[in-house]
Amino acid sequence: MLYRVEGLIIRSMDYGEGNKIVTLLTNTNGKVGVLIRGAKKPKSRHGSLAQPFTHGEFAFFRTGGLGTLNSGEIIASHHKLREELELAAYASYAAELTDRSLQDEDAGTFLFEQLNALFAGLEEGKDPSVLIHLYEMKIVQAAGYSPVLNACASCGGQEGPFALSARLGGLLCLRCRHTDPQAMKPGDGALKLMRLFARMDMRRLGAVQVKPETKRELKTCMRALLDTHLGLQLKTRSFLDSLDVLRPPEV
Repeated sequence: MLYRVEGLIIRSMDYGEGNKIVTLLTNTNGKVGVLIRGAKKPKSRHGSLAQPFTHGEFAFFRTGGLGTLNSGEIIASHHKLREELELAAYASYAAELTDRSLQDEDAGTFLFEQLNALFAGLEEGKDPSVLIHLYEMKIVQAAGYSPVLNACASCGGQEGPFALSARLGGLLCLRCRHTDPQAMKPGDGALKLMRLFARMDMRRLGAVQVKPETKRELKTCMRALLDTHLGLQLKTRSFLDSLDVLRPPEV
């Protein structure tokens, strides 16, 4: 059967001497694996359609699990995301997180639009750490672990101050904080942004200024949620963290 989809390449791997297999996050069919024959050959007309982060239209035949590309057209190459090391690190992390955290049926149109907006935002020069933490929230929600951020996850109380329990999946009020001694205490700025991220569409994010301390708290909170509920070991995250070590601290 011939399928025509709009998709983003979230993984690309060599197959045989001249071929590649790409994983697409599509707007209609979830995640799809597609074989692109001859993609590694210098004169291949489909070589550019096998590049990571490419946004395109893909037509492929599929009778079982893996499809075979018939034709395609690039909508946005996102070449900048492959050429600049920091942008490549963030885009690669987002792509691997998407691929590893979601089953095919979990990857719907909304998440496709969110990842597409993330790639576009990185190219436009928006703050990459803010973008990635917003996208992490979308992944946590898509995986079914949306944190409770508007009330205490234990008793439902709405009176702060609050701590964040990754294990219990949300905020804990002062009376319930003893239920998780490892609960974190994010500042008001980080908590406000997390609440915003939980309801915000990535496509609506504009240019924002976030204090370095708030960014650090956001990273700690989002990592705790991801590690507790998804438990993934991602090579791209380790590389992204290594860039943080080399980068001069923000003041």
